[in-house]
Amino acid sequence: MNSIHLVLISAQAVPNITPILDERFRPDRVIMLVSRDMEARAASLEQIYRPRGVKVGRWPIDDAWDVEHIRNRVVELLSEFEQEDITLNATGGTKPMSIAAYEVFRAFDKPIFYVHPERDRLIWMHPGDRDSVDLADRIKLKEYLQAYGADEVNETYKFGVPPSLRDLTSELIEHIGAYAPALGSLNYFAAFARNAQLRSPEVDADFNGNHAFWELLDLFQQAGLLRRDGKCLVFADDNARFIANGGWLELYAYACCLNVKKSLALQDVGHSIEVSRRHGKNSVLNEMDVAFLKDNRLYLLECKTKRLKGGDRRHDEGAEVLYKLDSLRDLLGGLQAKAMLVSFNPLKPHNRNRARELNIEYCCHQDLKFLEQKIAQWLENGR
Repeated sequence: MNSIHLVLISAQAVPNITPILDERFRPDRVIMLVSRDMEARAASLEQIYRPRGVKVGRWPIDDAWDVEHIRNRVVELLSEFEQEDITLNATGGTKPMSIAAYEVFRAFDKPIFYVHPERDRLIWMHPGDRDSVDLADRIKLKEYLQAYGADEVNETYKFGVPPSLRDLTSELIEHIGAYAPALGSLNYFAAFARNAQLRSPEVDADFNGNHAFWELLDLFQQAGLLRRDGKCLVFADDNARFIANGGWLELYAYACCLNVKKSLALQDVGHSIEVSRRHGKNSVLNEMDVAFLKDNRLYLLECKTKRLKGGDRRHDEGAEVLYKLDSLRDLLGGLQAKAMLVSFNPLKPHNRNRARELNIEYCCHQDLKFLEQKIAQWLENGR
């Protein structure tokens, strides 16, 4: 006899995935109760189910808010699969979908469970003599982003941060005031080294007395990221050029998240993640500097080393970054996702106010020394 889960499709995708990730509860087949406006979400779930050997079918409904219609469709479903071992996952869907399906499954004396959306705890609602259990496997970033509509997820940086780069970024943060102007100059040279030779323009005589700049070059050279060739800088590879062009701040934030993972049991942590989503006939690419999952909630960190110039309301770079981050958070993680702006430079007062209005955390300039503690506090406060 095949085992089947009936799942209710809505914007709440994660509880429809985590039971499938646990081999103790993985069914042979999933049937999705889905309305027309949730067809895209159903397609996203299919690309998670099928690679795990789970067959997938859809049971369409015309109206996700019509209790009587939903009840009739679920009765028809149970009549068709009368001889199968079918269980209801009552977590998703609209309230009418959940209530109607629950009533029918109770009437037919079929099993029903509910998944706590944050704790991944499977709670048996019927029959009442089954114990609730913690699901064994927790969703990772790739599956989470796919559940929210990503067609492709590519994590370009899949490794931890090497000790040499941890030492470099810690040194930069510890002496952020002294190195700030020099880092801006290094950004410039790295940006213009985007060529086959990874060779920068010449460092002119204006830098001869700039001790902080030459000390900074020594730090990056000791980390194996660049070398001097005459008056030019030559980067070890394109990743080294990226790190010198501001990517070092992303690595620092990534290392902080990895440290937090040890104490607060984050589900997954990623860096330099590219997410491709279909928009009509085209694909739209979104990039995340650093992201992690905690209690099935997505946290995004956007890292900026350039000075965010203020101006009139139409040309305020700080506001543009915050609005973009706000949009990306909602697009990739839904209403429960959280976001933080990590900025090498201070944030202007009106943009700090704007960040608070958008419920975006921020950690800037001298406060970067305490980024790890700030992330931990962010999580512990449940904000």
